[in-house]
Amino acid sequence: MLNLSEMQVFAVAAETENFSETARRLHLSQPAVSQQIHSLERYLGVQLFRRSGRSVTLTDAGRIMLPMARDLLELAQRTEGTMRSLEERVVGHLVAGCTTTAGKYVLPFVSAAFSQYHPGVRVTITMCTEASIVEPLLAQEFHLGVSNVKVIHRDLECQPFFTDHVALVVPADHPFAHRSSVQPADLLDQPFILQEENSSTQHTVREGLAEHGITMDQLDVVMVVGNPEAIEVAVEHGLGIAFISRLAARHGIELDRVVEIHVEGLSLERPLYVVRNIRSAKTPAQTHFWDFIQENRKQIVQTLGA
Repeated sequence: MLNLSEMQVFAVAAETENFSETARRLHLSQPAVSQQIHSLERYLGVQLFRRSGRSVTLTDAGRIMLPMARDLLELAQRTEGTMRSLEERVVGHLVAGCTTTAGKYVLPFVSAAFSQYHPGVRVTITMCTEASIVEPLLAQEFHLGVSNVKVIHRDLECQPFFTDHVALVVPADHPFAHRSSVQPADLLDQPFILQEENSSTQHTVREGLAEHGITMDQLDVVMVVGNPEAIEVAVEHGLGIAFISRLAARHGIELDRVVEIHVEGLSLERPLYVVRNIRSAKTPAQTHFWDFIQENRKQIVQTLGA
């Protein structure tokens, strides 16, 4: 009979194409991963991976087996969750994909709040790009996703979740810090720290400034950083001013290390959406988590102060 532990190792190894990374994700040693893969191959009588140095790739047999392995693991998880829920205790493992800075702050908060009611549910949050969230949802690798764009697909349900505000932040000793507001034109003389070009933050800022006839090329950009937390630290140290998610800047604002400045006529908002696969069978944990988000949306917004 097939061993579920070996099937899980196989599925993760197929995703990572690296036994070391598989071992890290599953909290196993690399020899244990190799042993379980070899054991599964011996049992099935086929080679599932081609080995090439540290990397591995699926054979034809492995590619055929992968969707069946995922279905088997999903069924096992659903069976366990359903049976345990008969005791009125929701348990299980839920994997959520997250594409945005705001999601990085909102989703962990929601997961922590949810765990107070259902401590038997383990939530794993996986960061991904906007373009890569749909396929894992369709393949049931993600049970839920948070996206900054509305996902339109016949097999996916997409609901509004949260509105993220992009704020202009300056150092606490900056001349702007003592003003109630500034004009968009005032930004042209300031050293700017920008988030990377393909980020949703820069896209939101670009559209907002365009309404006032300002292009990104007109800004005095002194630094481009991919991490919003690093941008906030750079602003703290007086390296420039920046537009970042208010959630990313929240800690610095509360400690008076940076100051949020209102820009006249500029309202930078981006909606977040929560997405799930409507075709897949849901475990009690998945259903409860989705319902928890829908029922507590107002409280989430109020608590995070966005």
